[in-house]
Amino acid sequence: MKLAAHYNKASIIISVTVLFISGLIYYFVINRIAREQLDSNLSEEIGEVVDYVNQNQRLPKSVDFDEDLTTFAKTNLAKFDTKYFDTPYQNPREKKVEAGRAVSTLIKCKGENFIVTIVVSREDTEYLIQIIFIITLSLTTVLLTVLIITNRYILNGLWRPFYYILNQVKSFNVSDNKKMDIIEAKADEFRELGEAVSTMSSRVTSDYHGLKTFTENASHEIMTPLAVITSKLDTLIQDETLGPDQFAQITDIYSATNKLSRLNQSLLLLVKIDNNLLHETEKLNVKTIIREKIQQFNELIQNKNIELDYMLDDVDIIANRYLTDVLINNLFSNAIRHNKLHGQIKITLAGNKLLFQNSGDPSPLREATIFTRFHKGRSSDGTGLGLAIMKNICNQRNFDLKYEYLNDLHSFEITF
Repeated sequence: MKLAAHYNKASIIISVTVLFISGLIYYFVINRIAREQLDSNLSEEIGEVVDYVNQNQRLPKSVDFDEDLTTFAKTNLAKFDTKYFDTPYQNPREKKVEAGRAVSTLIKCKGENFIVTIVVSREDTEYLIQIIFIITLSLTTVLLTVLIITNRYILNGLWRPFYYILNQVKSFNVSDNKKMDIIEAKADEFRELGEAVSTMSSRVTSDYHGLKTFTENASHEIMTPLAVITSKLDTLIQDETLGPDQFAQITDIYSATNKLSRLNQSLLLLVKIDNNLLHETEKLNVKTIIREKIQQFNELIQNKNIELDYMLDDVDIIANRYLTDVLINNLFSNAIRHNKLHGQIKITLAGNKLLFQNSGDPSPLREATIFTRFHKGRSSDGTGLGLAIMKNICNQRNFDLKYEYLNDLHSFEITF
């Protein structure tokens, strides 16, 4: 839920609560005022009846003046407090029962006590209260509607700079040289936010390009002496005067140098993947790439007498050609390197899934660590980066890579 929606929700809840409570208070206050006005009118009418009795020394007949019902009841009570109360009112004109208000008090006439009761209709008062309530409810509804619409347009205008900055942050690519624009905002907070984000993006871009340059230069500087060492070792290995011990030592050095070279290339590739330097994409046919790799790795497969079975459908993906080549290359290398003599490799390409299965160590790998960098088996002579590179490539293209050990086969499945 967006911030504006949270604000509108809270604003509406608070407004409705306040207006509801205010409406109740307003209703009871109006009702009380109307009741007090009725009681005041009843008090005046009682006073008129008392004056009539005092002047004429007789009771008036039970009359209906202006639809006010007046009754007299003889009583033995010597004292009676005047009381006001609600009671039904029989409307003589419309012949129906309505809500009424009454007053009763004690009067004396010719030495006898009487309780006089005057009942008046509350229908007009109730109707007036209902009209006031409906008008108040209508005004409240209009007020809430105007408040919601006003808040929506005002908040949309106020938050427009924020969403502009947010969209720029979402589309920001550290590998681009494009600088983030600073929007002119009326609110100081959004203006400062825009300036801070722009400054941060410039700093991140600068640091990124600095790191990129350093990595490329460092890799180049490392590769140069490694190439020299490898060249010298090639020359030494061809020297026929070397003894068996010397030849073995030089061979170990040569192997370690090649491993260091591969490690350097793998680390450089990881840096490029992590920083999205290889973001060019095109339509690729996975079946064609796998067939090419089968030809390339055929000699290694035959050296271990590995049985290769494959079933390939035509599957096209949108990806970087170089990274896809590295991904499938690593799948083949992993399946061959960790296989056993007279083992087997099964490749299945169907739908949006690519499955590599190979025999090997008769125990499953630890799924929690196999894709971490520099993780490798005890007998492995690799760099420990192959699976990490595969995982990073899949993450970059939002492919799903998972490992399973089923039917004595190590299985790597990629969902495109």
